[in-house]
Amino acid sequence: MLWRAPELPHEPAPVSRVRLQALEVLVEIELATICGSDVHTSRGRRAASTPLILGHEQLGRIVAVGSGAPRAADGALLAIGDRILWSIAASCGVCDRCAVGLTQKCRGLRKYGHERFQDEWSLSGGFATHAHLLAGTPIVRLPETVPAAVLAPVSCGTATAWAALAAAERMHRSVAATAFVSGAGLIGLTLTAMASDRGIRVVVADPDPTRRQLALRFGAAASYNPLAGPAERQRAVDAAGAEDGFDVVVEASGAREAVAGAVAAAAVGGVIVLVGSVFPTEPVPVDAEQIVRRLITVTGVHNYTADDLVNATAYILERWSSHPFTELVGDTVVLADLDEGIRRSGPGGPVRVAVDPRR
Repeated sequence: MLWRAPELPHEPAPVSRVRLQALEVLVEIELATICGSDVHTSRGRRAASTPLILGHEQLGRIVAVGSGAPRAADGALLAIGDRILWSIAASCGVCDRCAVGLTQKCRGLRKYGHERFQDEWSLSGGFATHAHLLAGTPIVRLPETVPAAVLAPVSCGTATAWAALAAAERMHRSVAATAFVSGAGLIGLTLTAMASDRGIRVVVADPDPTRRQLALRFGAAASYNPLAGPAERQRAVDAAGAEDGFDVVVEASGAREAVAGAVAAAAVGGVIVLVGSVFPTEPVPVDAEQIVRRLITVTGVHNYTADDLVNATAYILERWSSHPFTELVGDTVVLADLDEGIRRSGPGGPVRVAVDPRR
């Protein structure tokens, strides 16, 4: 389904031929989910090259492989029939950024669901019946037993949540005991589950009451409405035992006010991880004195590495039934009804809407 402009509906586009090069793979897509960034792009909030096939959260089954013995991220040979998910991006592996571990910012990066539709790489997005996976794309094999709706978001939201928590843990001076998560979307809820499974007491802020209740079921010690005033916030802080601030603050909403308030929420020596700011907003004022005097570390996390994808997948395979991950996908539409699925996404809707290209 091709997207051309915010005011235009998606339109079907046939692809009659795919030429697989060495180490490339053709996948029949089992299920895709609509990420918040797909919504932002389709509504004109993010710049994009057009026309393009949106979608970068999906899984599927290999139906053809190129020459040269393509392999999964764990080194195993890939074969026709394998059920897999794949990274949001393909990297070269040899440029200066790849050499220092910044593969998600590779000089020659190519991102699924973000590239212009063109003959040499037409099937580049998840909102299609098939996807053409390039060499340099981290791929993870999957069991048959885990539901597709649980696995599809791993390629973006779940892996990004893992990357954000991993970044916080690397930068904190000791074992984190408390965390504050702003935004109970898929990243915020998944990170809440990951952190609570590590024994971290998590407080989640979100204006949506349904999302706040869901955060508690994902392991949060407390949740509150950031628009309700200081008393409600203080009760949540008390419930987590974070009177002196939080060891880790993860801003997953992208809301300007939430970003601005992150410094005030952090404890001395705390770490702030900004994840949700993936669309343009007005500049945010920063209290630099507080960052300096309280030894606060601020970092941004955008996308993830192959290791993050592998670890996030392993986490979901082990823990998906211990938290309500099956409830994150609230609706499913057929591929022809993609625009209706996008309309249902966003504030007030389900955490994710799925797209089934096989129906």
